[in-house]
Amino acid sequence: MKLFFLTTYNSKSLIFCLLITCFFYSSSIAQNTLDSKSSFWENVQFGGGIGINFGDGYFSGALAPNALYRLSPYVSTGVGLNFQYSSQKDLFKSTVVGGSVIGLFTPARTVQLSTEFEQLYVNRDFDQNFVGNADDSYWYPALFLGVGYTSGRMTFGIRYDVLYDDDKSIQPEAWMPFVRFWF
Repeated sequence: MKLFFLTTYNSKSLIFCLLITCFFYSSSIAQNTLDSKSSFWENVQFGGGIGINFGDGYFSGALAPNALYRLSPYVSTGVGLNFQYSSQKDLFKSTVVGGSVIGLFTPARTVQLSTEFEQLYVNRDFDQNFVGNADDSYWYPALFLGVGYTSGRMTFGIRYDVLYDDDKSIQPEAWMPFVRFWF
């Protein structure tokens, strides 16, 4: 079994993520082709993602509500909140909370490309019987690039954390499937 935890904070990674996010955001504003007479709220979408993973004493659940503003028929940007709880029987419990900045590009009706920068606060509590790790709390950045298939109000796909570090990341793998719903 792999244990994956962040022990130091890398400010260069944070700066890189912020630059990528700002670039995507400024590029998307330049592509704004929506009718200037339409109201702000007509272009807002709410939604997000949910996740659950369990098996052999392990449980992980996540909730990530989002709000997006449609800049054009092809580009959306927004913000989100993240909450994740994980536990391994007789090993640890972990709570993760944070926020994200999201950019979506839809080049075709059923294809969605995404970028998402997350800044997460991690709190881990280890079982007293587990030797080798101490309880800790820290901030962790993640930058996901993804591709998804859209059908109606749902998108499912896969995303990759470009900042993934096997020794520091809170997820077991850099590749993660996702499901998003929009209303």
